[in-house]
Amino acid sequence: MGSSIAIVLPVFGLIGIGYLSRLLGLLEERTGEGVSDFVFSLAVPCLIFRTLVRAEVPAVQPWGYWIAYFAGVAIVWALASFAAQRFFGVVGTEGVVTGFAAAQANVVMMGIPLILSAYGEEGAVPLFLLVAIHLPIIMVAATVMVEGRNAPLLGIARRLLIHPVILSTILGLLGRFLADRIPAPLWQIIDTLGSAAVPCSLVAMGIALRRYGMEAGWRLPALITVLKLVAQPLIVLLLARYVFTMPRAWSGVAVLFAACPTGINAYLFAERYREGVAVTSSAIALSTALALGTTVLWLQVLGVG
Repeated sequence: MGSSIAIVLPVFGLIGIGYLSRLLGLLEERTGEGVSDFVFSLAVPCLIFRTLVRAEVPAVQPWGYWIAYFAGVAIVWALASFAAQRFFGVVGTEGVVTGFAAAQANVVMMGIPLILSAYGEEGAVPLFLLVAIHLPIIMVAATVMVEGRNAPLLGIARRLLIHPVILSTILGLLGRFLADRIPAPLWQIIDTLGSAAVPCSLVAMGIALRRYGMEAGWRLPALITVLKLVAQPLIVLLLARYVFTMPRAWSGVAVLFAACPTGINAYLFAERYREGVAVTSSAIALSTALALGTTVLWLQVLGVG
């Protein structure tokens, strides 16, 4: 237990520093927005690029890995939408947003730092390969659910192709063929920017959390939080360990990925359609606060630490 806590505390400690800095007025909200832009646009893409260029990528992808994770996403999404409609009278777009909030993980801000702390380089390849397809699948699915046949799929595809995370993944896989030709000074720049991704993302997350309160009350955000932090990783664990065959690090990455709290993209999606904004922001705040304890438990289950 102590070693698992040692993995988690630095991650949540940096989030706490960001939160307290904003609470005490040491940092402005626009500072957090600027740091977040830096993380998404430069630091994380450099981290992904250097990892994929240098790492050993399997020639045959373990399809069980993808199926185990996204089956967990689909089941939790459906459960959240059904429960929101059945017990809270939530229908239409807000029901889609509720499912999105329960299924979509805070990958960049929390997943990357946490999983790299737990598994190191062994977990980097499965982590970033999942990061690359996580956002496109979730966003396309949610948009189609809301807009149906009118969903602007070409526009979505265009935006996704120029998304820094996806673009850096594509460049990283292509860069494997040109790694020897990349000049040493350029590698130093990439390494420096990539090394800043983890601490900057966590501090920015803490600043952002100061913005989110519990405007929607506790009941529906609590349901979303339980599904996100407990049900989804449990489903992924059962599938990854007992249904499909894959390296132990890969199954662990999938479980920790699923165990991340609700991501900010869920809030942005809610803002886009002006539905479920309060519920989503409350779910982000609550799930992030409780993730400290649940992450330690999942690390114990996985035998990490």
